[in-house]
Amino acid sequence: QVQLVESGGGLVQAGGSLRLSCAASGRTFSSYTMGWFRQAPGKEREFVATISWSGGIYTADSVKGRFTISRDNAKNTVYLQMNSLKPEDTAIYYCSSRRGGLSSAYANYDYWGQGTQVTVSS
Repeated sequence: QVQLVESGGGLVQAGGSLRLSCAASGRTFSSYTMGWFRQAPGKEREFVATISWSGGIYTADSVKGRFTISRDNAKNTVYLQMNSLKPEDTAIYYCSSRRGGLSSAYANYDYWGQGTQVTVSS
């Protein structure tokens, strides 16, 4: 069982930055692929970025060049650095984990956090 707790969301003006964190429980964090997804009101959950246990990364085109995913296995934490935020980035951001390689499909992830709200004002 893996428990995930996100933090770092909030209200920011367009063009600003936020860093989300996701703290994971369990001794096998380093063996999991971690992902970030987001869901805006009335929309389906959308893939943002994922990072493998070895540091391989895959980022959605919609945020590439603005968002960066990273992980610190010693701290059991994965991060999402979000720069040049836009109003369309407004959503609840969810952290997730899975055994296996990189995947952009939310159905492939086994564990989810409760989410953290990110609101970008224009």
